Amino acid sequence: MTIDPQAFKEKLLAEKKLLEKELQDVGRKNPDTPGDWVPAPADDARVHADDNLAADAIEEFDEKMAIVNTLESRYNEVKKALEKIESDKYGICEVCGKEIESDRLEANPSATTCKEHMQ
Repeated sequence: MTIDPQAFKEKLLAEKKLLEKELQDVGRKNPDTPGDWVPAPADDARVHADDNLAADAIEEFDEKMAIVNTLESRYNEVKKALEKIESDKYGICEVCGKEIESDRLEANPSATTCKEHMQ
């Protein structure tokens, strides 16, 4: 059964938009590295107020870093899938070159491998 990449494009575009919003909630684009996201910095006034507030700000930053890393990874997977749609390479397993099962793509439209080669 042949998949229709355009059927997944809308899902991927919607997910990309959602991921961008979520990334903006906890971070910002890195001005030094295009396409990279970094956690939003803590409020400087709070950091310098006292040691407990500084510790809280550092903990908050670390939590944001973990969230940004997770979201950014997923965001890059979605962008890669959209690029594959545009280059007519979507839905092909990167390991064996066979078509990725449609139910796998329904569950994860940015999947890069077939079920046999899932990691």
